[in-house]
Amino acid sequence: MAANAIDQTRRMLSLVTYLRERPGAHVADVARAFGITEDELISDLDVLPMCGTSFRGGDLLDIDTDGERIWWRNPDASGESTAEPLRLAADEATALLVAARAVATLPGLRESDRDALLRATAKLEAAAGEAAGASARLSVTFESEGGVFADVDRAIAERRRVWLRYYSPARDELTERTVDPIRLFAVGHTYLEGWCHLSEARRTFRLDRVAEIRLLDERSDPPAIEPRDLSEGLVQPAAEDPEVVVEVGPGGRWVAEYYPHDSAEELPGGGLRITLRSPDPASLRRLALRLGREGRIVAPAELAESARSAAREALAGYGEQV
Repeated sequence: MAANAIDQTRRMLSLVTYLRERPGAHVADVARAFGITEDELISDLDVLPMCGTSFRGGDLLDIDTDGERIWWRNPDASGESTAEPLRLAADEATALLVAARAVATLPGLRESDRDALLRATAKLEAAAGEAAGASARLSVTFESEGGVFADVDRAIAERRRVWLRYYSPARDELTERTVDPIRLFAVGHTYLEGWCHLSEARRTFRLDRVAEIRLLDERSDPPAIEPRDLSEGLVQPAAEDPEVVVEVGPGGRWVAEYYPHDSAEELPGGGLRITLRSPDPASLRRLALRLGREGRIVAPAELAESARSAAREALAGYGEQV
């Protein structure tokens, strides 16, 4: 069952109480109790150890799992022994207030969540005293991705379809599509995974490439799809994908770090001959243009010629000749 960011937060708060009362609980039983997959549960457990009454030693939750059972090493971290009033340092109070005010301005945030956040902010301001005055002199402005995130999060919560104008870098064009959102996730950037009605397939959309978004009245009803395993990263080429060979100079060695590849052979002068696979080899033309003199596509021959043609056209635009 797909969950949005707010639902995940609520779930993890419930997990704290659930696990504290059930030492050694089985992963399968906990996942079934919360209606999520075991992978989603493990993902939550990876986050919980970063939570606690403060970021000081001994206050963070010490939760561990071997993949089958879950242990809470310091159950007192959220028990009666830590029930004394929370005291925030001035910098902690300032950071919380600035962040809360910024989140409250996000477009698309549900009014009930916005009201709850504003009430909590008012209580924090009253408790923070002089720190509240310092925070009032600071502000945070979210880029457009923040508004898109809020709209997608709302669409997932309300099970609504969305309409997107989306920039496709592989084709260098804007496309319009309707999507049934499945989930939001972050791997370097923030992404929407959903069922695209234009492609009639599951697709992943980077939020900072969404030029425009609208929530539709149609109910979102994506097919039942097994969540993608992102443990190895977002780009996971398949064995049957076409093979591409790229040669780079010393300034292009970063390609081997950024792109999953089958092999990287050292070349004289500090370069690399990189063999990789891509479901859409044409998208690598942009990589060749980005590399400039520091790299070139060697194979397949038709892709290499296509990259050279793209380079000639780009130079012609600046009045140069190849």
